[in-house]
Amino acid sequence: MLNIGSLVIGVIALILAVFAFIPLLGWANWVIIPFAVVGLALGAMSDKTAGRNLNIVVIVIGVVRLMLGGGIF
Repeated sequence: MLNIGSLVIGVIALILAVFAFIPLLGWANWVIIPFAVVGLALGAMSDKTAGRNLNIVVIVIGVVRLMLGGGIF
């Protein structure tokens, strides 16, 4: 059950991260990354690894996007 919750959070965060690639919406990653960290915590408590891995990917995408935009854009 925790893995399903983690997957749901990860999919929502991934969809939001795609929209955050639009110029001037990079600030949204400051909300998306903590949201994905919550999903990562749920995935870490689960026996399966799919949710955890999805949230790790979303966090990496968000951090890279923040680095490319200088933290704001």
